[in-house]
Amino acid sequence: MDNQLLYLGKTIINRKKEIAQEIHEKRLADARVSTEDQESFQQINDQIIEIRANFIALFGEALMRPSEQQTAYEEMRKWAEETGQYIYKLGIQLDEALKDTSYYRIYIWKALKEEAIKLNLSAAIIFDLISIIDPLLDKAVHDFSLTYVKAFQSSLESAKTSFLELSVPVVPLVPGVGVLPLIGNMDTERAQHLMEETLKQAGKLQLTHLVLDISGVLIVDTMVADQLFKVIDALSLIGVKTIITGIRPEVAQTIVTLGLDLSNISVKANLHQAFKEIQLIKEM
Repeated sequence: MDNQLLYLGKTIINRKKEIAQEIHEKRLADARVSTEDQESFQQINDQIIEIRANFIALFGEALMRPSEQQTAYEEMRKWAEETGQYIYKLGIQLDEALKDTSYYRIYIWKALKEEAIKLNLSAAIIFDLISIIDPLLDKAVHDFSLTYVKAFQSSLESAKTSFLELSVPVVPLVPGVGVLPLIGNMDTERAQHLMEETLKQAGKLQLTHLVLDISGVLIVDTMVADQLFKVIDALSLIGVKTIITGIRPEVAQTIVTLGLDLSNISVKANLHQAFKEIQLIKEM
């Protein structure tokens, strides 16, 4: 029985390029990729065919070593991690990549069926094949998907970090005076980042006054207001006076409705008024 599995494994390995090519051509045909596109991506096609062939070879190796299931799983995990990263970097969607699963199942079993008929294999051998091939393919799908999702999450976190860094641009105007234009919605994470970065940049720029322009903030609720008040209080502790500008009419109505108290905060209609007040204070 082991000799038959060994033979089938060697057959799969020997035919890996042939099977990979069949899968690739069928995949392109079903996806209706034009001849022009196929030619323009010929280099990447060759790489993908090589990836497919290496993947198919893992099944052949697993058949040759049926008692070493854990080794087969470990090799499959390594392939899935490397390929998952590669496919993600190519910009291929996960659901599109996973469509390959059915093609591998069909064409690997097609090759095995051809050999099974030639050798007149017993039902026992067929069940052995099923117990090796199908779980290994499931393992590949699981590990590939996990790697792809992790790569996506990492990229998302990196983009989010970059966005947060760009979302707190304290712009120095004249010595001691800066302006911080806030744009978009405020959530808890961004509010925390706002606190940290504003204090850091205020100290670095040696500010005495900061104009906090919220004309780009569409929604102000109790959470947003509370976070802004905390930023203003923290700035006052390091000697920075804050002036709020750009309160939109609908935001002003919301503030009144919520009963928020701005009596202890300097509020101006626009940047011009804020700069004028700062200039008067500096002249005193």
